[in-house]
Amino acid sequence: MTKVKITDTQVFRKFLEKISVISMVITTIVIFVDIPAECRIKYGIAFLILLPILYIAIWYRANSLQDINLNIEGSAVNIKVGDIFNQQGFKVIAFNEYFDTLVDDKVIAQKSINGIFINKHLNISPIELDEYIQTYEFDENEILATNVPRKSGKTTQYHIGTICVYEDYLLTAFSKFDSNNKANLTMPEYLEFLITFWDKVNRVYAQQNVSTTIFGSGITRIKGHKNISDEDLLKIMLWTFRISEMRFKYPAKLTIVIHKDKINQINLFDIKSARNGM
Repeated sequence: MTKVKITDTQVFRKFLEKISVISMVITTIVIFVDIPAECRIKYGIAFLILLPILYIAIWYRANSLQDINLNIEGSAVNIKVGDIFNQQGFKVIAFNEYFDTLVDDKVIAQKSINGIFINKHLNISPIELDEYIQTYEFDENEILATNVPRKSGKTTQYHIGTICVYEDYLLTAFSKFDSNNKANLTMPEYLEFLITFWDKVNRVYAQQNVSTTIFGSGITRIKGHKNISDEDLLKIMLWTFRISEMRFKYPAKLTIVIHKDKINQINLFDIKSARNGM
């Protein structure tokens, strides 16, 4: 899939930057080296042939990018294709607002990051994780309600953005559930989650790396924005990170991991070319 058009202005700008460097080098050589007249035409033709090859190479690389590094207000941010479970440091796992652990393809889908974590990477039973969460020392304002009537699942409701630290995982209350256990968020709630989430990460990350996926790119969708792309969600994440108080101190960094099946939907070249990724 071609994400970056061949006429993209950022590609052309990068091309001009390369040409200016090459031209400067050639000019310097010409000043100090006497080139025979009969060779100048040949070199000129070779240079003209090189130009379209160079342009196509830049355009091809722009479409093939799978790993970029940004500096956002002094924090190192890495965006790359990979597996969240193979990352170093804290790994963020998005739960619903009840921290449910029932993987039945109704409350939690088996193929979701949440389901894969519980079924394949959790080193204790879901019941033991429930007990751990139940006795975890949350702030008073992080628990919204208890004994909430539901068809299935747990009954303690948490404020979205709340984090429960378990070993090298940051479990976070992300999606809201309706009466039919359908995950959803409005755009204001999505922004509220991100602002709260970055604030909570700032408190617990202990100068370790933190890796997360793109929030909202899975089953949970944004109400009124059913066609919002993963790239738009990624840009919103970067924007809220920038305006938050969250800052990673060296050598810690934030890594946003993109699934290999979704990279064709995200223009990393555009994000890399923009100021601070936005």
